[in-house]
Amino acid sequence: MNLKNICDKNINSNKDIPREVSLEILEFAESGYKEIKTAEKVIKAFERLGQKDIQSGIAITGIRTTLDTGKPGPNIAVIGELDGLPVPGHPHENQENGMAHACGHHAQIGSMLTVLTGLSDKKILDNISGKITFFAVPAEEFVEIQWRNELRKSGDIEFLGGKQEMIKLGAFDDVDIAMMTHTTPRKIKFSYGGTDNGLVAKFIEFKGIASHAGASPESGINALNAANIAISAINSQRETFKDEDHIRVHPIITKGGNVVSAVPDQVNIETFIRGASIDSILDANKKVDNCLKAGALATGAEVKITTIAGYLPLNNNYDLLEIYKKNLNDNFNEKELILDGHSGGSTDMGDISNLIPSIHPYVGGCSGNSNHSVDMVVDNYDLAILESGRMMAHTIIDLLKNDAEKSKKIIKKFTPKFNKKRYLELLRSLTNEEEYLS
Repeated sequence: MNLKNICDKNINSNKDIPREVSLEILEFAESGYKEIKTAEKVIKAFERLGQKDIQSGIAITGIRTTLDTGKPGPNIAVIGELDGLPVPGHPHENQENGMAHACGHHAQIGSMLTVLTGLSDKKILDNISGKITFFAVPAEEFVEIQWRNELRKSGDIEFLGGKQEMIKLGAFDDVDIAMMTHTTPRKIKFSYGGTDNGLVAKFIEFKGIASHAGASPESGINALNAANIAISAINSQRETFKDEDHIRVHPIITKGGNVVSAVPDQVNIETFIRGASIDSILDANKKVDNCLKAGALATGAEVKITTIAGYLPLNNNYDLLEIYKKNLNDNFNEKELILDGHSGGSTDMGDISNLIPSIHPYVGGCSGNSNHSVDMVVDNYDLAILESGRMMAHTIIDLLKNDAEKSKKIIKKFTPKFNKKRYLELLRSLTNEEEYLS
């Protein structure tokens, strides 16, 4: 019995469902921890596909449901992400909130549903062992940091990333292997095997003294000057970063003063500090803090520095990847497939990959300058949704057939970088506030 052929027939028979859901989500994008209507659409899709035990409201909007073979074995997670991000002018911008799916998360939900349509078959489930759990997770995009930080302070969440919060709440406690497929506008069919930076986020508030900018600037303390000195100092650090650490520091000024006629007495900055390893992020973070304090010291201003745990670096599990790659090679021309290198971007899938064996491949079928750009759209839903889901479904069949022999070997061989307790301790240690008075 060819289980993959049965899977493909199921996907083809139900291909309209993942596409319809993806397009519905596309037209009403919502940002992280606000994906109320998006989550409702996913729940209805799970119900339409026969799922009865659906957990919702995890980390505010997260959802999970499980396909159980009834036989003991590993639990494999298939993940899709719910949120959009602010992209003004995007052709599918939600006019109510300015959000858009310029990273293709709506297609991720579609590919996750494609896996469910493919594997929801008694003939398949009778011949594999274990479970497949489908996750729709909130808040992958690390945006609206100030609003999320207020959510954190109020106790509604502890961590700004959705997968982090779901890990803390125990949603992944019974998961042994994880996978998801991300869209990309690169001219490829699939890419695989790359690594990503991790990050911490920072909120910086410089406080000075207001005075008349024309008549008596000497009576004030210019918080904008303090901020500009700090940013210049950060730029001067760039040659101290090792190339292999892939450090990225990219601050923006979110408030530059109140009126042009007054010396700015409050200036706010947001920035990420990204790096390829935790140690490199910690080193860069210390240097940035010194630069911020230097801006305050030079002008006599005060600075409040809030550092918030971001994401851990992403690492694909190569034993798991070999099984996935074989399925790609069986279905696509090798010239259409790319082995990825390192990316300076970040994802909370990195956190998952530090705890359990994980893969995070990319699928084409999109156009635009890059992910997050105003022109990034999905053009080929057959590739971005159906084929990406089919490749994950085929990989799961390989992992769970023959008493889940292959997945058990991967799990046994894998050494996590952190257990859950140590992981949460690390995130909490990265979050702090410091005030520096010059």
